[in-house]
Amino acid sequence: MVPENAPSFDHNAIVSYIWGIANDVLRDRFVRGKYRDVILPMTVLRRLDAVLEPTKKAVLEMAHSETGRALQGEALKRLLCSVAGCGFYNTSPYTMADLTRASTLEQLEANFMEYLKGFSSDVQEILTRFDFYNVTFPKLMDVRGVEDDNGTPRAEILTPLLAKYLSPTLNLSPEPKPDGRGGCIPGLDNHAMGTVFEELLRRFNEENNEEAGEHFTPRDIVTLMADIIFEPIADQLRHGTYTLYDGACGTGGMLTVGEDRLRQLADERHLRLSLHLFGQEINPETYAIAKADALIKGRKDNEFNIACASTLSADAYYNRSFNFMMSNPPYGKSWGAEVRRMTPKETKDKKDITDDRFVKPGYDNEADYAMLPDTGDGQLLFLLNMVAKMKHDEAGSRMAQVHNGSSLFTGNAGQGESNARRYLFENDLVEAIIQLPEKIFYNTGIATYIWLLTNRKKESMRGRVQLIDASAWCRPLRKNLGERNCEMGPEDRARVLDLILNPRNTDCSVVLRNEELGYRSIVVERPLRLLAELSPERLAQLRERLPEKQRADILTALEKLPAGTLPWADLQAALRGIRLTKKASDDLAKVLGVRSPQAPVFGKDKSGLPIPDPELRETEQIPLTETVDAFLQREVLPYAPDSFVPDPIGKIGYEVSFNRFFYKPAPLRSVAEIVADIRELDADCNAILNDLIGKE
Repeated sequence: MVPENAPSFDHNAIVSYIWGIANDVLRDRFVRGKYRDVILPMTVLRRLDAVLEPTKKAVLEMAHSETGRALQGEALKRLLCSVAGCGFYNTSPYTMADLTRASTLEQLEANFMEYLKGFSSDVQEILTRFDFYNVTFPKLMDVRGVEDDNGTPRAEILTPLLAKYLSPTLNLSPEPKPDGRGGCIPGLDNHAMGTVFEELLRRFNEENNEEAGEHFTPRDIVTLMADIIFEPIADQLRHGTYTLYDGACGTGGMLTVGEDRLRQLADERHLRLSLHLFGQEINPETYAIAKADALIKGRKDNEFNIACASTLSADAYYNRSFNFMMSNPPYGKSWGAEVRRMTPKETKDKKDITDDRFVKPGYDNEADYAMLPDTGDGQLLFLLNMVAKMKHDEAGSRMAQVHNGSSLFTGNAGQGESNARRYLFENDLVEAIIQLPEKIFYNTGIATYIWLLTNRKKESMRGRVQLIDASAWCRPLRKNLGERNCEMGPEDRARVLDLILNPRNTDCSVVLRNEELGYRSIVVERPLRLLAELSPERLAQLRERLPEKQRADILTALEKLPAGTLPWADLQAALRGIRLTKKASDDLAKVLGVRSPQAPVFGKDKSGLPIPDPELRETEQIPLTETVDAFLQREVLPYAPDSFVPDPIGKIGYEVSFNRFFYKPAPLRSVAEIVADIRELDADCNAILNDLIGKE
């Protein structure tokens, strides 16, 4: 597990040093937005180089030995990885330090290319994802047309770049090393190196104004998520194999923290666990960093599986299920491009998506209903993707996912977002929703929430959900990190975990029945009541609108009626001998009709119900805990006795409102305080007035 009080000074110093490399070496050769294309892969390469350094000689000897030359493919890879002591190796004769000894530019270029090509296949994929061969490497070596302020051609920038990374003041090795001044620089363990990667990535994203929270989650929030996933079932863990999945894994930090937390709980209980990690990430750079992190940690191929593709349109684990899942998917981000890949070529319309992660059979003979949100925000799809991967054995699955507020309430009954919530609550999958402090994430200050789901609730929580308001449970940071100005300390996380372990009602927690968050949306109609107004102006308008074939007959019949306002029945009687078209009937009602609550009901439809007045139509949300009849008797009929409901079933919707349960209005000021303020203001005004008069 990540130490709670892990030193931050060394991390910050390393990040600042590497950030300074960009300004010192890359300035004027790369635009600021492209610094990351160099710094991120070079940082990865230096870390890999440092890890391989102690076994470099042994790997070369084995590669060129009779045994090494006799093997190929996977057999050779397994042998050399075994010698290297990790999941990767380099068979070139060079280390990064050796590259600096090249005497010419041509030799440096050739040696560096041989050095890169000497890495094993997994590292080659990382370099490819960074687009290092095609874009970055040529720019590092290109000296054509580049001159300094004096007109002198500049040298390539690879040499000073290597010098910076090989400086005695920078140690990216897991082992301590001398600092060149008689001291020693501590090594970076894998967690520390991951923190360096994430902080660099955060700075680059902030520099380029990228999406809020797109790539990573603060470690305190990840630790909280791991706690609430694993702690409640810690005593149910057994010897065996478990799986952990993140469908938006970024640099893989969430999987790493989750793994460490689960292993810690297993060690405390003397359990032998085999934990396999699975992740999917769409961004090539963050995928490359996650892959590099896995290599550095020496993971076996079956222990860490990561795919670089879209989780929504190219699910790499479609037929798999997982014991545990945790994720922070992008929110407020359009998934419109995914629609084009998830629908038939001829339509490109989200209503044609048939993916069974997002489209479920309807209830009570309803048609299949879609849980597809608006294309402007696809975060709920990541939640549904995880739900589709739940295990249905005795232990089931547990998962936690971060969302913003829109997942709680966006969408009316029958729309995709509400349908998604309906599916989750009616299948009793939501154990708790936790509101986090504002400004707890790096690039956004909006309210965020953790959804905790399981398909194996404990008996006391079946059919129930807990809402926890932890928005005030944090401590300030000494220095802001982007938008992030606070963190959840151990005591804050312990308060949340205690409520998860022992659900109860408090000032900051409420336990509800699932149906208390649901409602039935019904349309309440009022009968259309019309009088007929036969004024010259209205008759003139009618003449312009009526169909030509019936115009003369209708107007002749109406001329026999007295001018003014009269019951609609009189108008109908006058027109009884004329077979009116639907358009003519509609024109008569629109032009001559005058609404009046005293008028009789205009008529009835084919089902025998009064023809409704669209201007008086209302939509009511009736809690599922109450019957439609009871609601109408209490809230509608006393005020509109002629109201009726054509469809008492309506549409089912769900929404979660934290304000409904936790809003605390500011206490009202006393009358005495208000009077005192008024008197003080009055005195100030009089003083100003006297001062003005005195000056005159």
